[in-house]
Amino acid sequence: MIATLTCVLAQSSGPQAPSFASIFFWSNSPSGGLDWVGSAMIWLLIALSAFNVYLIASLYREMRPEAISPASTLEHVRTLVLGERYREALEATRTDPSDLGRMLHAAFVAAPKGEAAMLDSFVAAADEARADRLRTIERLNVLGQISPMIGLFGTVYGMIVAFQTIASSGGAADPVLLAGGIGTALVTTFWGLLIAIPALTVYASLRTKIERASANAEREAETILSLFGAKRDAA
Repeated sequence: MIATLTCVLAQSSGPQAPSFASIFFWSNSPSGGLDWVGSAMIWLLIALSAFNVYLIASLYREMRPEAISPASTLEHVRTLVLGERYREALEATRTDPSDLGRMLHAAFVAAPKGEAAMLDSFVAAADEARADRLRTIERLNVLGQISPMIGLFGTVYGMIVAFQTIASSGGAADPVLLAGGIGTALVTTFWGLLIAIPALTVYASLRTKIERASANAEREAETILSLFGAKRDAA
């Protein structure tokens, strides 16, 4: 009686649904074993996803407006210029890691050559600082472009496996046997998009933030240089 009841309950419960891990973290072959190629692509995309999270967090920290144009640098250099302590201003901007300090230092170094040389050096330093920032975040753009391609590669591979299963069964393949290849195709696409969408979104956001902060830094540097020119003319 107990054995009969157990058998009835087992039949009524039906087959168990696959777990989350078995769907998203590895690929099964049509024979029921582990598909090493499909699983390797899935884990490559998972590793890229983890790197993407780290990269986004670190770039947001590096590209803060305070790191490009800190108010402390602006006030310190303005105080030195107002006090005509030009050598100290030159040294302060030399050791300052911000883009604002970089622009002002290039201009101060060229000060003995005249106002035109200061302006040229300032513009060159501003363009170089902005280009360096944009090159740094370009890694996000590359990651966002490559990850869907890896996912597409997995999609093609999974469909090839599925079609080979159909061909080997004479065109009457069991849907269960097709699940491995189709699952690999869909899961790799999922991971590729999961990387690309945040990466490209953050890339566009950071690019806009860099452009805005760099333009603000240039305006602030210009006010310092105008003050420096006025002081020098008065002297």
